[in-house]
Amino acid sequence: MAWFLGVDGGQTSTIAAVGDEVGRVVGKGVAGPCNHVSGPGGRERFLRALGESVRAALAQARLDPKHLRFTAACLGFSGGPDDKADLVREFLHAEVLKVTHDAEVALSGAMAGEPGVIVIAGTGSIAYGRAADGRTARAGGWGYLFGDEGGAFDLTRQALRAALRAEEGWGPPTGLRDRLLELTGARTANELLHRFYTTEFSRDQIAALSVIVDELARKGDRVAMEIIERAGQQLAELGLAVRQQLFARDELTRISGVGGVFHCALLREHFIRCVCAAPNTSYVEPQFEPALGALIEAYRLVGLRVLPRIEEPSVTSSAEGML
Repeated sequence: MAWFLGVDGGQTSTIAAVGDEVGRVVGKGVAGPCNHVSGPGGRERFLRALGESVRAALAQARLDPKHLRFTAACLGFSGGPDDKADLVREFLHAEVLKVTHDAEVALSGAMAGEPGVIVIAGTGSIAYGRAADGRTARAGGWGYLFGDEGGAFDLTRQALRAALRAEEGWGPPTGLRDRLLELTGARTANELLHRFYTTEFSRDQIAALSVIVDELARKGDRVAMEIIERAGQQLAELGLAVRQQLFARDELTRISGVGGVFHCALLREHFIRCVCAAPNTSYVEPQFEPALGALIEAYRLVGLRVLPRIEEPSVTSSAEGML
C-alpha cells in the first residue's frame, strides 16, 4: 500500500491525516500548537506536537511508525516553512516531501484543490489564492503589530481601544469596558492596557478575549457591533485584494473563509455579504478542513487527482498534546 500524510500545524493545534492511494482517510491525530520554533524550548515543542499528531494518526490507522515510509507528505505551518523544513526532514520519512505555509493547505482543503481564494482568520489574518494556471497571491498576514485586521487579536485590540475611549470620556459608552475588566481582574482599562504590554498576557490569551466582542454584539452593544462589522469588511477586502491580483473581473471566482473568528455569526454574515457584493464573486463553504487540504496536496505531489473520502473515525489525541 502507498500511504500519504497531510499536516496542518497552527497556533492552536496540530492535526495530521493519513490516507491511502484512493483517498480513504484511515487515521487522524491532534496535538498542541507548533507555530513557534525559535526561542527557548521552541524546537522541542514543535517536534513534540508534530510527533504526537502523526503518531496518533498512525495508531488509529494501525500502521507501524517505525517501518513506515510515506509515498508523499505535505505539511503546512502557521508562520511559514523556513524555520521548520529542516526539522521536518529530521523527523519524517517520505519519498516526496513538501513543507509549506498553512494558507496553502487551507486553500486546497476549502476548494478541494481547485482555484479560488481563502481568507484565514484565527489569532491573525491572511488571504491566499491560486489561479488555474498555478499563479498564487496573498494579502495581509503582516503580524499583530502591523496588520492581522479582523483576526482575534485585532478584535481584542479594538475592544480595548473602545474601552479606553469610553473611560476617558471621548468615546461612546460600551459594555466592552466592564466585561474586559471583569474577565481580567483589572481595575481600569488603562491598567489593563499596561498589563497587556507585559508578559502577564500572551498574544494568544489576549486574542482569546475577543469572544467578549461577539458576546456583546449579540446583545446589541453598538460599539461591539461596529467592531465586528468592520472586521468582517476588512477580511472581505483581503480576499478581494487577492482576487484582483489573480482573476479577471469577469472571471467567476470563489472565496471561502476558515478560522475561529468565523464562528462569530454576525462577522461571518457581514463577510459573506461584502464578498458577494463584488462582481462575479461568490462565497463557498470550505469543502475539507486544512489537514485534508494538506493531504490533497500530498496526492498532487505524485500526480494523483483524488479527494479524501470522509470516512473519518474519531480523532485520536494525547493528553499532553492537548494541554
